[in-house]
Amino acid sequence: MNDLTFLSAVEMARQIRENKISPVELAKAHLEKIHRLNPKLNAFVQVDPERVRREAQVAEGSLANKAPLGPLHGVPISIKSSLDVGGMKCESGTRLRAGYIAKRDAPLVARLRQAGAIVLGVTNTPELLMAWETDNLLHGRTNSPWDLTRTPGGSSGGEAAAIASGMSAGGVGSDGGGSIRVPAHFSGICGLKPTPGRIPSTGHFPESGGPFALIGVVGPMARTVGDLKLLFEIMQGPDDGDTCAAPVPLRWPTDSETRKLRIGYFEDDGRTPVTPEIRQAIRTAAESLSRAGFDVEPFRPEGLEEARALWRKFFVKTGGIIINPMFHGRESDQSPILKEFLGWAQQEPEMNADALLQAWFARDALRARFLPQMQRFPILLCPAAAIPAFRHGERSWTIDGTTVHYLDAWSYTEWFNLLGNPAAVVPVSQSNEGLPISVQIVGRPWEEERVLSVAAVLERECGGYRVPPIH
Repeated sequence: MNDLTFLSAVEMARQIRENKISPVELAKAHLEKIHRLNPKLNAFVQVDPERVRREAQVAEGSLANKAPLGPLHGVPISIKSSLDVGGMKCESGTRLRAGYIAKRDAPLVARLRQAGAIVLGVTNTPELLMAWETDNLLHGRTNSPWDLTRTPGGSSGGEAAAIASGMSAGGVGSDGGGSIRVPAHFSGICGLKPTPGRIPSTGHFPESGGPFALIGVVGPMARTVGDLKLLFEIMQGPDDGDTCAAPVPLRWPTDSETRKLRIGYFEDDGRTPVTPEIRQAIRTAAESLSRAGFDVEPFRPEGLEEARALWRKFFVKTGGIIINPMFHGRESDQSPILKEFLGWAQQEPEMNADALLQAWFARDALRARFLPQMQRFPILLCPAAAIPAFRHGERSWTIDGTTVHYLDAWSYTEWFNLLGNPAAVVPVSQSNEGLPISVQIVGRPWEEERVLSVAAVLERECGGYRVPPIH
């Protein structure tokens, strides 16, 4: 396909440096695609064409002047609308912030701009990010480029749809319970949930503080693992505004070091079944990595069910406690999806300060028991979700005669928010209906480079990204 917008971000940057394509030409191709596809997909909530064209002309001028170029020079990207992009909307999908314009770039956005990236615009989210599908009262529903009757996931659903359809070369999402990884899985792209603090969450709304700082992160999304690696390199590094920040140096393993990593894989958690196609995708990934020279063995770590239950305390119950007062007197402004989430939060056992403190201690104790299991298997391979992309509004599914409910379908990502592990998602296969299926690669905290190195091998073995039917 001769379509500039489906080049990888790495390839776009290379061709710009070699004067094979121009930043102006690339910006024009993306703006035209947004004009054509966004009315169907509703991925972007704001695009500034004039600003994009102006920045592309500046980028082109830098080439002519032989100025030093950043690694993303002239590459058009997008940002989830829960992160500050100076001069653009940062509404997080809620009427409470309708029309809010960020005054300055979040640190990671500033880093991307410094690397030469051009920000096309900001993308849609569910209200206050509390859903695995993307819909809100401000901007409406986002559709999947694989099937308009289905969701691209959430909460980074607009970002996933934009990248998968070629409206953006890559970008930034956030993840408190799968919000990068589930949309990446649903949309057939790659995504990385880093260790809390590895990439600064400064400038994100809702803010990552208190118990949310333990589970909520921001991270890159792209069509290829190579693009994830480049975005990660640019975005990573401590920032004083991130309470979990730590000065961890980049440490890319050699190919021989990567192949020595033992991989433990499991097809399900013994509680929530996965579809046969997802089970087969795990087997395919395990066999592919084994053929590539890895030591791959069946292994399901202990403590997953406890992690699921604790995650619900931290994200669902605590989320409800924080969000409910925000709508005092403005309950009519809540979207149906957020009302549903708040209903689930209300059904959870009551939580006072003592209960939260006990949950915090229990989380740390579980983490201290879980991580030693990864000494033997520093990489885990498992599903990203129980199902592929679902139809708008669906809330339960029957798998192997068992009813899988909405919150349970994403337990495969929720564990690793609670435990603080980095995890990447890579597309491996497709369902019988032609929907993307990805697998999840999980590492030990602060070892994103290992995760991405294994992900790159899996992508080479299984083919990676495929162009969706709507492009």
